[in-house]
Amino acid sequence: MSKVPLTVKGAEKLKAELEELKTVVRPRIITAISEARAHGDLKENAEYHAAKEQQSFAEGRIGEIEGKLANAQVIDVTTVDANGKVVFGATVEIEDINTEKRFTYQIVGEDEANIKEGRISIGSPISRALIGKFVDDVVTVKAPAGDVDYEIISILYI
Repeated sequence: MSKVPLTVKGAEKLKAELEELKTVVRPRIITAISEARAHGDLKENAEYHAAKEQQSFAEGRIGEIEGKLANAQVIDVTTVDANGKVVFGATVEIEDINTEKRFTYQIVGEDEANIKEGRISIGSPISRALIGKFVDDVVTVKAPAGDVDYEIISILYI
């Protein structure tokens, strides 16, 4: 399996979720299963089946997070010598040349992407167009509605 890039914040967030699942959620589910078992017949016990379903979901998520962290390549953009280029983890301000609207995005791993928070996946068309470019470069992004040209205004490594 290939390494999956993650920012330091993204790795910390996954580790925190994993800790929450193991120390809070898992014991709560175990208690719920024990209480449901005490009610008797398991075949018709809705509480028991609901708790088992929650357990299955939680254990699946724990396995998924552990797998992601095991295959993660954590990249601290503040220590990367990018020589002014757009790289994974960089925060880039771009301007649509036609509309003059400005956008600021941080290029992150797929699991961290959240457009509402200004984080776009390394695999997105905008990221692919920006990687390796410099301030004042113009990039063309192939969008469903047609090509869009952006000028790179600034690049921050924060």
